Amino acid sequence: MFALVLILLLLYPLFVKGSFPLHIMIMVFLFAMMGVAWNIMGGYAGMFSFGQAAFFGIGAYTSSYLLTTYHVSPWIGLLAGGVLASLAAAAIGIPCSNLRGHYFAIASIAFAEIVRIHFNNWKLVGAAEGLTLPMLGQSFRNFEFHSSKVPYYYILLGFLILSLLVCSWVSTSRMGFYFRAIKESHDLAKVVGINFVRYRLAAIMISAFLTAMAGTFYAQYILYLDPDSVLVLPISIQIVLVAMLGGAGSIMGPVIGAAILLPISEGTRVWLGYKGTGIDMIVYGTLIMLISAYHPQGVWGLLSRIGKGKA
Repeated sequence: MFALVLILLLLYPLFVKGSFPLHIMIMVFLFAMMGVAWNIMGGYAGMFSFGQAAFFGIGAYTSSYLLTTYHVSPWIGLLAGGVLASLAAAAIGIPCSNLRGHYFAIASIAFAEIVRIHFNNWKLVGAAEGLTLPMLGQSFRNFEFHSSKVPYYYILLGFLILSLLVCSWVSTSRMGFYFRAIKESHDLAKVVGINFVRYRLAAIMISAFLTAMAGTFYAQYILYLDPDSVLVLPISIQIVLVAMLGGAGSIMGPVIGAAILLPISEGTRVWLGYKGTGIDMIVYGTLIMLISAYHPQGVWGLLSRIGKGKA
């Protein structure tokens, strides 16, 4: 089944013409990747964060600043952004290691807002005006493609597959079992000898690195960024919604969630313009309420039950 879906995705640009259908799939991949990254810390380790936009923005700004100022390859900037985002995750993860539930969620929102305000006033990276990336020759090396979105499509599909492999490894490794134990009970995790601070830190740092990679991709895709485009709370909320709707704690759940939510968001934005403002959030909220009320395990859990003949 997965092999068939992968083949269809690989063939999609060959049969579907037009930049808008490709753009929708790119956005689906982008938020699916970030949903998978959130799932590692939220779905498995129980760290309900609303601050992922901070890591997304750090990744975008790091690679963009290195490119515009020092002409560093975006691919190197991608790795640098991932490292810096992981360090920032450690900076928030260590002091908040004992926070649970909504307390951690509030702390993550505060952290993301601090990062946004800082970048909004940081003249070195353009402050509120942001950064405009230079138009380089289109090539894989420059991470820029001006005549077609197809290369972006395949690059991001590769990133998504990488994030799924990381999530699969985490879920089946000893680390993944420790994450689940910590999610169930910090006290019980302590009793059996699990260093919950270390493993919670590992979860948030892995999540931050993958999210920062998505940030670098977005910067190269748009070639412009400012705090209001990469560091705002709605991005974090959308990431959480993608994971929760699809099924937090499952490998493919965030991908299913992104495949449902992002076409709705992009479709209302393009087809309805300003008249459609907020309609996607109304649909999001309705879907989340229905799933939460009738199938708390998300769409992926529902599909699994149907596949087993239990629904």
